[in-house]
Amino acid sequence: MMALKAVHVSDVPNLDQVPENPSFSLYSTRSSKGVELGRSAYRVPKFLVIGHRGHGMNVLQSSDRRMRAFKENSISSFNAASCFPIDFIEFDVQVTRDDCPVIFHDDVILSEENGTVFEKRVTDLTLSEFLGYGPQREPSKQGKPLLRKIKNGNIVNWDVETDDTLCTLQEAFQQVSPSMGFNIELKFDDHIVYDQDYLFRVLQAILQVVFEYANDRPIIFSSFQPDAALLVKKLQSTYPVFFLTNGGTEIYYDVRRNSLEDAVKLCLEGGLEGIVSEVKGVFRNPGAVTKIKEAKLSLLTYGKLNNVPEAVYMQNLMGIDGVIVDLVKEISEAVSNMIKPLKADEGESLSEGVEAKPQFSPRELAFLWKLIPELIEL
Repeated sequence: MMALKAVHVSDVPNLDQVPENPSFSLYSTRSSKGVELGRSAYRVPKFLVIGHRGHGMNVLQSSDRRMRAFKENSISSFNAASCFPIDFIEFDVQVTRDDCPVIFHDDVILSEENGTVFEKRVTDLTLSEFLGYGPQREPSKQGKPLLRKIKNGNIVNWDVETDDTLCTLQEAFQQVSPSMGFNIELKFDDHIVYDQDYLFRVLQAILQVVFEYANDRPIIFSSFQPDAALLVKKLQSTYPVFFLTNGGTEIYYDVRRNSLEDAVKLCLEGGLEGIVSEVKGVFRNPGAVTKIKEAKLSLLTYGKLNNVPEAVYMQNLMGIDGVIVDLVKEISEAVSNMIKPLKADEGESLSEGVEAKPQFSPRELAFLWKLIPELIEL
C-alpha cells in the first residue's frame, strides 16, 4: 500500500514515529462544546439522532424517493439534514494521494469513458482528479460521469433528485452550520492490510483539518478499522473515538471486528469512548448492552432497522445512547415525540438536560418485545 506524503504544516508537529505512550497527544487538548473528555468521564448527554451520510444514504435501486432525495455525503445533504432536530451528521472521510481529506463512502469511483466503465481508488486520485467527477462548481465545466454499482452487481448512473459536487472535509466545516455535530467515520478498505506509517499519515492529514476548522463544533471519530481507531485516540485526546462493528452479523479475518464482546475489549485496551454497532447485532445480543454500560462505554447503532420508529423506541428503553438513521425527518420527529425533556415544575428537582423515558403500557411493551425477532429477520 503506497504511503501518503507527510503533511508539512508549521503548527502540526511531525514525529519520526508514533508515540508509544497512549496518553500522549499529537494535538493539544481543548474543551469542545457538547463533549466531555476522558473515557471514564465521557457520556452522551441525550438520546442522539444522527443523519447517515447527511440526509440519508442513497439507495439508487429503491422505489422510495426519500433514498434518492439528496446526493449522499454532500454539502446539500448535510444542510438538508440540519433543518431537522438532529444532533450529528455522519459521513465518510478518505485522504487523496496529495493529502487532502475528502468525503466519499465507496472505496472506488466508477465512471465511463468512450463506452468503457472503469474504476479508480479514491486514495489513488489527487484532489483535482477526485473533484472532476459529477457536477462541477463552475457551470461551464463538464464533470466525468459518476456511476455506482448496486447490490445486484449492475452499474447505474448516480441519479438523485438534488445532485451536488463532491466535497472536502474542510468545505464541510466551512459550509455546514457550526452547531451541527460531525460524526467523522475514518474510512478504510476492508480488504487491505494497512501499515502503521500509512495510517499515521492519513490520520495526521485529517486531524490537521479538524483542529484548524472545528472550533467548538461537537465531533466524534469512528472507524471499522481497529488500528485506525486506536491510533486516532493516541494522536489526540480532545474528541471521543468510537469503534464501529457489525456486532457479529458478519465475520472478518480480523477477530477484533467479530462481536460486541471483542469491541468492548478493544475499547478498554485502547481507551476508546464507545461503540457503534449494527443494530441487529444488539438485538441479537441484548445482554451486551449491560456489559457495555458497565464498562462505562457509550453505545450508538446504525442499520436499516433504525428507520423503523418502533425499533428506535426499543433501543431507548434498552439504554442505547443514539441512532444513525437515513429517514432523518421521520425518525427525528418520532424521537422528539417519544422523549420530551422533563420540566422542573413537574414536581421534581431536575438538572438541566434530564429527559423523560418514553412511556408505554404493558400491552405496548409486549408488542415491542414481540416485534424485535421479526425485525431482526428483515
